[in-house]
Parts: sequence; C-alpha cells; structure tokens
Amino acid sequence: MSMNQQGRPTGVKRSVTNSFEGASLLPLEPLLFEIGATDHTGVDLPDVELSSARLGAFTRQSPLDLPGLSEPEAMRHYVRLSRLNYSIDAGLYPLGSCTMKHNPRLNEKMARLPGFADVHPLQPISTVQGAIGVISELAEWLMVLTNTSAVAMSPKAGAHGELCGMMAIHAAHIANGEGHRTIVLVPESAHGTNPATAAFLGYKVKPIPAKADGTVDISAVEEALSSDVAAIMLTNPNTCGLFEPDVKKIADAVHKAGAYFYCDGANFNAIMGIARPGDLGIDAMHINLHKTFSTPHGGGGPGAGPVVLSKALAPFAPVPFVRQNSGKLELAEHAQGSKSLGRLTAFHGQMGMFTRALTYMLSHGGDGLAQAANDAVLNANYLKARLGAVFSMPFGEQHCMHEVLCDDDFLEGTGVTTLDFAKAMIDEGYHPMTMYFPLVVHGAMLIEPTESESLKALDAFAHTMLELAAAAKAGDTDRFTSAPHKAPMRRLDETGAARNPKLKWEKSR
Repeated sequence: MSMNQQGRPTGVKRSVTNSFEGASLLPLEPLLFEIGATDHTGVDLPDVELSSARLGAFTRQSPLDLPGLSEPEAMRHYVRLSRLNYSIDAGLYPLGSCTMKHNPRLNEKMARLPGFADVHPLQPISTVQGAIGVISELAEWLMVLTNTSAVAMSPKAGAHGELCGMMAIHAAHIANGEGHRTIVLVPESAHGTNPATAAFLGYKVKPIPAKADGTVDISAVEEALSSDVAAIMLTNPNTCGLFEPDVKKIADAVHKAGAYFYCDGANFNAIMGIARPGDLGIDAMHINLHKTFSTPHGGGGPGAGPVVLSKALAPFAPVPFVRQNSGKLELAEHAQGSKSLGRLTAFHGQMGMFTRALTYMLSHGGDGLAQAANDAVLNANYLKARLGAVFSMPFGEQHCMHEVLCDDDFLEGTGVTTLDFAKAMIDEGYHPMTMYFPLVVHGAMLIEPTESESLKALDAFAHTMLELAAAAKAGDTDRFTSAPHKAPMRRLDETGAARNPKLKWEKSR
C-alpha cells in the first residue's frame, strides 16, 4: 500500500460515516459541590469582620457551604458541561417539526452591536430610534413575506403567538356580537399547543380527521362547520411533512361559515419566499423566528413568535406597536380608542431575536430565502429517497415538504421499538429524530434535515440510519434495548423518573 505526502494510505476510500462515531461522548461531569470543598474559597480574600446588626433578622444562621474552586477550575467545569450538550454546532440535528437550522455568526455579530445588545426597554424613545427601526423593518418584511396587513411583535414564542392570534379572533367575534362561537376545529395531526391554546381560552376543541394520504379531510371540515365555530387551527405544511392541497378551499369554507383561519406557522421554513399564507386565506399565523429565520432555538433565553394578521383581524392587534409620529418612530403603548385586544406582555419582544432575524433576511434577500426553502424541501426528499427502500413511510408515495415521516413497521418482529432505535442513534453520535409524533402515525419517526446540511452530512446520516436498521433486522437486539452505551447517562427508568423526580442534590453519606 503506497502512502501520500501526508503519511496517509492512498487508494483507500473512507467510509461515509458520522465524524462523531460515539467517540466524543464524554464522561459525566460531577457537580460543583462534588468537585470543590466548602472549607475554603478559590481566591485569596482577607478576613472581614461584619457586624450582625447591619442585617438584623436576615443574618445567616447556618454556613453558606458554597464549594471553593479557583477560576480555572470553575471555567473548566462549565466548558466540560457545555461539551455534554448536543448542538447544531456539533452535528446534524434531525428533529422533525422543530427546524434546528444553523445560526449564522453574522447574525450573532449584529445582535451584539452597541445599541442592540445593551438597550433597555424603559429607555427614552428618543435614544432607541435605531432599535425601534429594526423592529419596524422586520415587521414590514414579515408582512411582505406573508401578504398580511398587520403583525404583533411582542409574543415571546410560538405558543405565546398562538395565544395572541386566538385572542385576536376572540376579540373580533366579541366585537361582531358573536360571542356564542365557542368551538375551535383542530386537525388530529396538529401540534399539541394548538388544542391546548384553544382550551386555555375556554374554547371547546373539535378534532378533524386526516385522510389516508395524511392531509386534512375537507369534507370533515365542512361537516363540522356551524354558527358556533370560531376558528380552525391548521398547520401548513402539516406535521406529516405534507403541503395541504385543499388549504384555500378550507379557508373559503371557514370564512363562509363566519369563522377565522388560524395557521400554525411552525413550518414556514418550507415555503418562505415561495408561497404567501395570506394568499391561501389565513387570518392569523405565528412565525417562530428560531425555526424560520435562524435565531437561537429555545432553552437558551427569550424567544420570539410574531403573529401576522389579516385585514379583518388587524384592528385587534395587541399593543405596543410601532408608528410614525412627527417623522419619528414611537411605540403605541395604550389601546384607548381602538379595538386592540390590549397588552400581552410587559414590553415589545426580544431585541436580540429581532436583530438576528432581520440580519438573516437582509443577507439572503427574497431569492435567498426562497432558495433556503427549496433546499430544505430538497434535503428532506433526498433523505426520503435514501431511506425509502428500508424504512417504512406511511405517505411514501408522494413527495414530502421539509421533513420525512417514517413509522415503525420496518421494525416489526425485531424486538426493537422506536424508542430503542432512537437511543441507539445516541451511540452513533446523533441526536434522535422526533419520536411518536404526529400521533396519527404509530411509532412515528419524523426527520427534518433543514437546508443547512450538505450532501456529505446527509449521506453520513443516511448511512448510519441504514446501518442501524440492518442491525435491528439482523437480530442484534441488545444493541438497541440497552442503548445508549456510550453516553454519560445510560438508559433511564423514564416512568420512575417522572413519578419520583429527584429535584435536590444531597451529599452521600
């Protein structure tokens, strides 16, 4: 075997596998209390005598017992913890219906500019004209992309946006003297927050079944419509990864019955720049900036879920909103003299998310956003083609949109469940796909590669998935039922953990 100048063998083709291969899974990091000692500090400080009279009844009665670590020890602890997290910066994140896409560093740089990163919501309006201008421009482009008449920027996340949109629908019905409308139609494949939001507002939820092809049954919608129906909450593209072909007919039927059309915008990443929801007849739709416009996804801080509104619902938008006054921008903070539903939250949303989203839009342009949506759909259909000969797909006869849906039929007789398969993926260095959702498919495995992933990354993922499927069919059951083997934590008793959670660390004796 010959060697090249770098000392590597030539003529050998590397296997297309995930670069992790489980090797980067680190041991579990102990707690600070297990690393440090409470009898000393990590820095040299002079003894200080404090008078207990200063604190009175608030004087501590027991030792503080904080672990003493040096600054390097504390820093290394948190760095090791961060390496235990799976992230989009570390590898492909195949969660379906979540759109875990790359967050460009340009967005982060813009969000950290002085004037964006350090603004305070109670600053005088004259000192934050640039920040309000960003909010105003982002709002304008959101309305352009969706062909709608107004947008509420203050909702903090998708579910909060759903609440905003449904509150606008409720306010419109009350203003029209139709407070008797108490029913909301929700397809069975909807995100769980849809029926939860409707129920939270006091509505009765009426499920709408799907057809055999995974799309909403328009005849079932028409049959369910009545003078008591307030709205339909429908996701498009839907949670089976399919575009609803009858969406305009559904919207027309809903409007004819005097109800409104709420669209769950969680999957807008698949159609941005290509289809405008306003053209499809929607009246309200939340837009997850983290799913569509690359702001950080959940967990790490405040989110943003602006809600676009049709002309019919625009008068009921919540305050505050941006407006021009004597050539300057200002925030309209009060709803007096208007039909506004009022205030949803203390201030106007999350500035960092707005800045990141607008940066993403301006750096891509309209054609770039459309290309991102096209690439997201292309990547999903590529995975569908790569996996289709082995994995069972309930709606495999049609092209998917941004995500591909599999079920557990291909595992029948292997003794391996969807959960087992997902746990084995952890050993291969991948975060599992979305499991058991949507509920209309038994043992669902929902995979969304997004537009961020290269052909090489998709091939590596497909290779791993096919290899796992082959192992399951070959009878290597232990590889799955006891997985993960390489993760810091082994298989948990999830039922026991839910019923008897340990919420406080106690020193072992």
